[in-house]
Amino acid sequence: MPHPILEPSRRNPALASQCALAVMAKAPRPGKVKTRLSPPLTAEQAAALNICFLRDTTSNIAEVAATSNASGVVCYTPVGDEGLFDDLLPSGFKLIAQRGDGFGERLLAAAEDILACGFGAVCLINSDSPTLPASALRAAAEALSRPGDRIVLGGSSDGGYYLIGLKAPRPEPFADIHWSTATVYRETVAAIAHAGVELVELPVWYDVDDAETLKLLQDELLRRIPPPFAAALGYPAPHSRSFLLEAAGVSK
Repeated sequence: MPHPILEPSRRNPALASQCALAVMAKAPRPGKVKTRLSPPLTAEQAAALNICFLRDTTSNIAEVAATSNASGVVCYTPVGDEGLFDDLLPSGFKLIAQRGDGFGERLLAAAEDILACGFGAVCLINSDSPTLPASALRAAAEALSRPGDRIVLGGSSDGGYYLIGLKAPRPEPFADIHWSTATVYRETVAAIAHAGVELVELPVWYDVDDAETLKLLQDELLRRIPPPFAAALGYPAPHSRSFLLEAAGVSK
């Protein structure tokens, strides 16, 4: 069933008390998503796993939203492929199109557009962390619900981040960052400090984007071995677990 598409030009005051938990996602087409996982996976397997990641991440968000002032959103690209999300997302999720060229430009534009829709705050979340603890999402939404301006940041084990939350569309965290490097988190923290904005840091988690981090996911979901940096239990990610079990030829 199609999900409603948000339009930044149509502000809804009823959303002012809500924090949008927004997943930054590409339409799941083989050869277009999770390309660094091929090999060890085929392009088709990588796209199938991407779908599992999206299902798990949005299910996690839906469970958090059900008991908090939060709402699920997918910020997608490319425009025209919104139909590919019809059967993947929980009910209640909304879509909004990405715009911009570089990664930082797209993140800032996503924050601007989602806040323009009327949400009181927004968390931009990657689609590569299917076992992200729900406690991190709750902590982000709670921090942004308090009076006063602040930015929430959840660092990834590779030096990037899995979540950035804002109450206003500030450009500073997205400008002059060396994206896709091990210094992204450090540079972003420095930019926030330079802007004089309060920073709330979440526990470290990990992105699954190569063979090494795929092994972390296999250990966590199939062998019950948590990541060495884990400060909380990860989300069980049933869709991703089923995919990994099938790929390993193990009966569920």
